[in-house]
Amino acid sequence: MDRPYVLGVDLDGVCGDYTGAFRTIVATELGIDEESLPLQRSWDFTEWGLSADEFERLHDLAVTEHRMLDWMPVIAGAAESLWRLSDAGVWIRIITHRLYVNWGHATAIADTVAWLDRVQIPYRDICFMGDKPEVGADLYIDDGPHNVVALRETGNRVIVFDAPYNRDLPGTRARTWAECEHLVLQDAAERGYDFQVSLPGLERGAQRLDD
Repeated sequence: MDRPYVLGVDLDGVCGDYTGAFRTIVATELGIDEESLPLQRSWDFTEWGLSADEFERLHDLAVTEHRMLDWMPVIAGAAESLWRLSDAGVWIRIITHRLYVNWGHATAIADTVAWLDRVQIPYRDICFMGDKPEVGADLYIDDGPHNVVALRETGNRVIVFDAPYNRDLPGTRARTWAECEHLVLQDAAERGYDFQVSLPGLERGAQRLDD
């Protein structure tokens, strides 16, 4: 092939545990028990009793004051799988709609890049944008129902990263990053790319950055 195979990767809910991190902040801000906020939640947080305005206020605080995008827990296996794919020749393109908070763009961008470095997720480029069909990847991994629908409506292939709020979506789905890795390689092979990936446990992986 005369160009690289591009994988578009979402962050929140795919590489980072947005629900877990935001849950901690919401409980702190509202002075309630964290256990009262179920992890099995819908996209609009109905189960948490948040109005649209309350969500926006709390999300703003999470980004600008609690700096959630800098310490959000990484989803298991994300860095390791992405390193194997990157080493094999897959072009990792991070695509995230984190410029959501007015006047918080500098914080969101700085914390996102710092987080990617800290959790050691590899990438070739990063796009801060909400209109993902305009990015031009060969395959996407996303958890947002509206993103998946928009991408598929424009002819793109998407792996749905499994979450409680997207279980009604049909099509290709992955519940772990190991499953994502397998599906990406399968899709690349079907498109004529020949990648040789190192076996788990034998690759240099993210720990190379600690050498």
